[in-house]
Amino acid sequence: MPVTKIYDVLIIGAGPAGCACAYQLANSGLNIAIVEQASFPRDKICGDALSADVINQFYRMNDALASSFLKLRPKYASNGIRFYAPNNTKLDIPFKKTSQKQAAGYVMKRLDFDSFFASEIKKLPNIDFFENKKVINITPHKNYVEVLSNNARFKTQIIIGADGANSIVNRKLSNNTINKKHHSAGLRQYYENVAEVSSNDLIELHFYKEILPGYFWIFPLPNNAANVGIGMLSSEISKQNINLKEKFTELITSHPNLKDRFKNAVAKEGIKGFGLPLGSRKKQLSGDRFLLLGDAANLIDPFTGEGIGNAIRSGRIAAEHVKNVFKTNKFDAQFNAQYDKKIYQAMWKELSVSKSLQNLLKYPWLFNFIVKKANKNKSIQLLLTSMLDDVDLKKELTKPSFYVRLLFN
Repeated sequence: MPVTKIYDVLIIGAGPAGCACAYQLANSGLNIAIVEQASFPRDKICGDALSADVINQFYRMNDALASSFLKLRPKYASNGIRFYAPNNTKLDIPFKKTSQKQAAGYVMKRLDFDSFFASEIKKLPNIDFFENKKVINITPHKNYVEVLSNNARFKTQIIIGADGANSIVNRKLSNNTINKKHHSAGLRQYYENVAEVSSNDLIELHFYKEILPGYFWIFPLPNNAANVGIGMLSSEISKQNINLKEKFTELITSHPNLKDRFKNAVAKEGIKGFGLPLGSRKKQLSGDRFLLLGDAANLIDPFTGEGIGNAIRSGRIAAEHVKNVFKTNKFDAQFNAQYDKKIYQAMWKELSVSKSLQNLLKYPWLFNFIVKKANKNKSIQLLLTSMLDDVDLKKELTKPSFYVRLLFN
């Protein structure tokens, strides 16, 4: 099979991380291509929640890009989280809004979100966008990397692995392996007519004792629809011998907080599964002539399961590093290690705090205690709102002294 074309940069995967990297490289003068195994519009199994950080990342790339996203429909505006504690009590925490003209977050099907981002890349004149090309082999050489897909062959000076949790770039070029203590399994099912789902602008996280450390979610979508799912640490699934599909169905049909809400709900698809490589440990993110981004780099928040904002951020950081690679003509692992350092400088504090919060879920009574105190004290609610955006404040939740202060008001 002849080489389709020789590229300076070949990005594998056209999700948020890959598209962000391509967007930031568009005016670099480099010869860029994206290779995507599917064709758009295509589904991506996900919770579909977009934090305020996603919009912030768009603004950091381009005001016009952010403006185009904010005009995009359909999406559901979200301005807070409704937490359900292990003892079944609830607590509503609003997001801290930075603008009265837009919501703090959104819920939007990844089919629509990813199609929007991909369409923005396709508008750029100097980026080749290949669809329906599943990469089946990657061969590193001294001066280039060779990539073989089901129907094409490429050569590139540097390859960008933005191809998700099951990244072939990661499998072929790094020494990383799956560790169940740092990996979650997730299920998603779209529903219509879930009771109470459109009565507020809150996303719901249900932290029930039988699925800790993990949660059940209900994220509202337009037209009385909802993304419903469950995520649980893979090591706990194995340890407790849990059938996650059975547990998901059991919660919907018999849990006191859920069964009546799903009584007249209609499932619009079968239950679909996906993996979440969590950012709860550092891993190799680069090597000779390659970088890993987004889910392929295990940058998913261990506590919330959110990964889109970090995926876009990693694409931005990768693009700046790639520019330096070509400026210095250094493609080796030692030089690329600077990319790993920049990623963890930007994200490790947040990821490590989230890992600590995930560990606290081993103590359900602690979650119940916080919810009880916050429901009685408005100032604690305001503090929790601030903690959603401030990692230093959020870190207080990991300290015993915080709970002593709560105990004595």
